[in-house]
Amino acid sequence: MNTGEKIIYTITDEAPALATFSLLPIIQAFTKKAGIQVETRDISLAARVLSQFPDCLSSEQKQSDDLLELGELAKLPEANIIKLPNISASIPQLKDCINELQAKGYAIPDYPENPDSAEAIEIKKRYDSVKGSAVNPVLREGNSDRRCSPAVKAYAKAHPHSMGAWDSDIRSKVSSMSTGDFFENEQSVTFEDDETVSIQLHANDGEVITLKESLNLIKGEVLDASFMSIAKLRAFLKEAINLSKEEGLLFSLHMKATMMKVSDPIIFGHAVSVYFESVFSQYSELFESLGVNERNGLGDVLTRLENAEDKNAVTDAIAVALEEGPDIAMVNSDKGITNLHVPSDVIIDASMPAAIRTSGKMWNPAGELQDTNFVIPDRCYAGVYGETIRLRKMVPLIPKQWAQFLMWV
Repeated sequence: MNTGEKIIYTITDEAPALATFSLLPIIQAFTKKAGIQVETRDISLAARVLSQFPDCLSSEQKQSDDLLELGELAKLPEANIIKLPNISASIPQLKDCINELQAKGYAIPDYPENPDSAEAIEIKKRYDSVKGSAVNPVLREGNSDRRCSPAVKAYAKAHPHSMGAWDSDIRSKVSSMSTGDFFENEQSVTFEDDETVSIQLHANDGEVITLKESLNLIKGEVLDASFMSIAKLRAFLKEAINLSKEEGLLFSLHMKATMMKVSDPIIFGHAVSVYFESVFSQYSELFESLGVNERNGLGDVLTRLENAEDKNAVTDAIAVALEEGPDIAMVNSDKGITNLHVPSDVIIDASMPAAIRTSGKMWNPAGELQDTNFVIPDRCYAGVYGETIRLRKMVPLIPKQWAQFLMWV
């Protein structure tokens, strides 16, 4: 970020420290000759967490809210932002970060998944402000130029990413809801005058719950809303699971539970509880006593079972569900981590292109590529992947020059 007087270099989680130690001195060496000051700001998940709890920390431990500062700079016309990768934290990742900080002597509170007091609600609110893709909407509020530099684009064209072998016999497909999803229910209204509105939930029993009060909208502003039917979602997931089993396809759920941090964790949780429905039904009381939350994935279930008396019985039931259901696409076949283990392990805009490049298949529990049922519940962004797979299936059947073109589609 160049504010005209200085460059601010952001420290993040996913940019390795080695890269910072290598690149930052080079930047400082060049800018020193030009009289430009280079400073750093820490927007890592740990720093964002600590910045929310100054009242729990000693003066030496307190962390400034660097993301808030950068967010204000992002609104200035002279601020030019180059955004580096940063972690998009799911609840399991956030908890791991909290545990690590606590182990290092930071007296921050635990994350209250089910707050039962005003204090717990406030703690959860602070933590929720830094989970998910908290950085992106802040730094992209100003000018966000995401184009590749000409040199990078030229290199990519000259050295295209390797593609796996596709053939006309591939059975992979994209499955989406045909009714009851956000795509079907979306509605928009454009305001003709300045208005103040509220967002309300009208329950079936007549109760009206106000979700947000005093939302100020200006003339010409668009208010867009949608909803998804849970009943239809669960019915669709059962159909997708059965279809995967019948056709010998991997069941592979593709969401973005970090950016879409309200809707997608809920959808992810339903996928977990539908696939393992027999387990959740049989051990519902135990899971409630352990604080199991299906939205955190199968990995959280196994973690909470670690010291439970019924651990072996439950893990056996999980094994039976896995045996009777379709194989699940794997994040790590060697470690037995499925893409239902952690909601942030499979990010659709990374996982789907990667699968398409590797011949339209995913890795199975045996560590082999297998035809896959790519399950993307909402149709709003499922179509582009379904059409890409359809076109790629055609590549072996068409002239070479057209095949080369379609590889770029």
